[in-house]
Amino acid sequence: MAFDWVWGDKINKTVILDSSAILMFFEFSVDWERELDCLLGAYRLVVPTAVIQELKILSKRGRGQKKAAAALKLIKKYDTIDEVAKSADEALVKIAEKTHGIVVTNDTELREQLRKHGFPVIFLRGKKKLVLDE
Repeated sequence: MAFDWVWGDKINKTVILDSSAILMFFEFSVDWERELDCLLGAYRLVVPTAVIQELKILSKRGRGQKKAAAALKLIKKYDTIDEVAKSADEALVKIAEKTHGIVVTNDTELREQLRKHGFPVIFLRGKKKLVLDE
């Protein structure tokens, strides 16, 4: 019981996946679930509906259709979270604020925006390791 109290801020963290992060899992051979376990311990993965919409669009056109289609299948096992926003990036920021969550993204502009708001971000470093930037 004391262990839960001491590590209370690490247990039940909400991890919010961006489309760039989901697609990254198909581009690089990273055991990202193990990496997240090492970084956070217990966590809950969520995918904003705006990110799902982005992936649906990508799965129908352009380069990366197969990866986007595979990503849509992968994320079915995670919880979705709806947030009214003008863009997926805006939805990610709003959800991070509401849940005190951690966003996983490789989008440089989004990472900077999240940092300005003081939100932690997880990103891929060196094409093989996830890093937590708090």
